[in-house]
Amino acid sequence: MSERKFNFKKIKDYLISKFVFINGILSIIVLGLILAFLIYNSIRFFSTYPVLDFLTGTRWAPTSEPNRFGIVPLLSGSAIVAFGAILIAVPLGIGSAIYIGELAPRAVREILKPIVEVLATIPSVVIGFVGIMILGPFIRDLFRISTGLTALAGSVMLAFMALPTIVSISEDAINAVPDKYRFASLALGATKWQKTYQTVVPAASSGMFASVMLGLGRVVGETMTVLMVTGNSPRIVFSWLQPVRTITASIASEMGQTVQGGLHFSALFAIGLILFVITFVINLVADRFISRIKDVE
Repeated sequence: MSERKFNFKKIKDYLISKFVFINGILSIIVLGLILAFLIYNSIRFFSTYPVLDFLTGTRWAPTSEPNRFGIVPLLSGSAIVAFGAILIAVPLGIGSAIYIGELAPRAVREILKPIVEVLATIPSVVIGFVGIMILGPFIRDLFRISTGLTALAGSVMLAFMALPTIVSISEDAINAVPDKYRFASLALGATKWQKTYQTVVPAASSGMFASVMLGLGRVVGETMTVLMVTGNSPRIVFSWLQPVRTITASIASEMGQTVQGGLHFSALFAIGLILFVITFVINLVADRFISRIKDVE
């Protein structure tokens, strides 16, 4: 009986390992196909339009004469919105994770953790609608500007969307810190707060950084919210109180208005390729830091 049970366990472990392996291979294949699809549809653009003008151009005007496909305004718009979102989301997310994972009473933790997880399920179009109806008019009236649909509105809404990712992964990193670190710190006379910020937080710092990078990946790749609340103005700006346009918003707003196979159509795939590379690098860096959580003992 025991031998049969042992054989069943071996078969089950073998099937599970093969299932995970096949899914990993499929993920790599799908990722490679997406990259190949972007490159294939970008070839016409890169073979027709000067690559240097594309990467350094300061004007995005695909309908002008001649066509202008400078990606700098879109990169700057994405950068200023993402930077503002991270400035808002990081202190709130890390602080919330520390409180939930280390300081909150058990009853409070059991309430807050599901709430954070539910926030991640809110559709982006709903968040964008809230930004248009509530945050936009508030920013307009607060700063007395002509429109509240600005980079600041996009940053605030994207920070709200990045919070669940940052809080959840940071809390997991905190929970991964061995209890012996906590006991040793308390045994040396540290208070609960000193134990938290002098022992637990440094030990979980790699996971916290990874959560920030994954939150940044979510921010950079978001489409609907920034399309609705940032004003969609493809200009280089240096203020959060001006309308901007991000890479994702440009693809979403212009793809339906282009002629399939035309230069503009290929240009959108080209900026999509740039976005793919950016998000891939961000997630690669985050993965490197997540792997370091396992080294904490």
